[in-house]
Amino acid sequence: MKGEGKCNMGGMKLVVLYLALVLVLAAFLPGCFVVGDQELKWRKQAKSNSSPFPTLVGTSAVYPVLGNVYPVGYYYVDIRIGYPPKPFYLDIDTGSDLTWLHCDAPCLQCPEVPHPLYRLIENSHILCPDPICAIVRALEDHQCEKPTDHCDYEVEYADQGSSQGLLVKDVFPLRSSNGSLVGPRLFFGCGFDQEGSSGTTSPTDGVLGLGRGKSSVVSQLQRIGIVRNVIGHCFSSNGGGFLFFGDDLVPSSGVVWTPMSRDPKNQNHYSPGPAELFFGKQSISVKDLHVVFDSGSSYTYFNSQAYNALISSIMKDLTKTPLKITAADETLSICWKGAKAFKSITEVKKYFKPVILSFVNGKKAQRMEIPPESYLIVSEHGNVCSGILNGTEIGLEDLNLIGDNFFQDQMVIYDNEKQEIGWATANCDRLPNIDREEEDLSQLDTASLDILTEDYGPEASSFQKEYEESHKKDELRK
Repeated sequence: MKGEGKCNMGGMKLVVLYLALVLVLAAFLPGCFVVGDQELKWRKQAKSNSSPFPTLVGTSAVYPVLGNVYPVGYYYVDIRIGYPPKPFYLDIDTGSDLTWLHCDAPCLQCPEVPHPLYRLIENSHILCPDPICAIVRALEDHQCEKPTDHCDYEVEYADQGSSQGLLVKDVFPLRSSNGSLVGPRLFFGCGFDQEGSSGTTSPTDGVLGLGRGKSSVVSQLQRIGIVRNVIGHCFSSNGGGFLFFGDDLVPSSGVVWTPMSRDPKNQNHYSPGPAELFFGKQSISVKDLHVVFDSGSSYTYFNSQAYNALISSIMKDLTKTPLKITAADETLSICWKGAKAFKSITEVKKYFKPVILSFVNGKKAQRMEIPPESYLIVSEHGNVCSGILNGTEIGLEDLNLIGDNFFQDQMVIYDNEKQEIGWATANCDRLPNIDREEEDLSQLDTASLDILTEDYGPEASSFQKEYEESHKKDELRK
């Protein structure tokens, strides 16, 4: 699911049946695609502090995260796919299931992306009769005219864009704690027709779908026994952070847990159930908010009732401060200016109170406290702007979308095994347990990559030979 604050084409990554967002990107586009000094610093830091492959810490796979809420507008991971492995930037999205890449099949309508388009190899297509195809197309009438038909997919976006392509399988290398490489074969979308993106630039090469469905990367890794179906992300307010699959990095204490909602309308979303909204210690008399956690949205959206009540409380608190609303700054819906331009949130956060969500889905209410420095940004004009937006105005109706800004400096955990969501204040600036010297991927010997079949079957070694031959043929055709 992609919220309005995204700088990439994005959109809510939902199959047709679950479309809800109407993106109005124009207000957020300026400057989003420029790679500045801060972004280069994050990339260098991630490269120097981690392996080019996600590292298996115990039974968890850990990825360094790049990006920020503002001004970049998204968080993403650098993932290696294929044999030999090639890098791709994927947008982290807990609001959708299917991972897909812009793909040269050839590509009919693809934007300019950071890396060369993913190239198909022989025998990587998934055929229509394959059970995998039925998983991805579960919401459609899954019929095959011929057994040899390829399995296609289509994901539509609320900004009128879409991704169409074929389902394929390829290797996702993982480095184990002893330094060896394993290569589980996972399925994903090879997107060769991205309507709405023709002639544009995308800051990522595709989407990493981490939703609750069976087609998500973590669900696939869980089915072949590599990790448990647990996802965690830690987004730093300084930029960057880390993402992990599996439960080894879940803290043994200090995590606030609440059950995932069992409401059928939330079966594909991560929802902690209904919430009550507070500003500081004071309830703003808004209860039973239908809330969804979505890393695919930069900002947080409340319905009109909750939004207006919250903004009213904020404005009341600001009446005796030097902050005044400025219509000249259109970075976000509401911005305030001071006597002089602000350089950081530290200068202005004293005028604001925390926003608190109280979830009542379990035996007792659990609270998530969002400090001002998480829900506010300082714009390029030196004003302070609210990252809490009116979702009803963009077609969300009563859905309340909790985005990346509320997740900053917290470890957020989605435990699909126990059907719980947890969060805890954390230092997201440092990758856990995997600091290592810089590695040059171009010099990495992948000859010993242990390519795995879905069930770790005895044919793994013969498949590796077949896979190597396919890639050799593919390279010769280039």
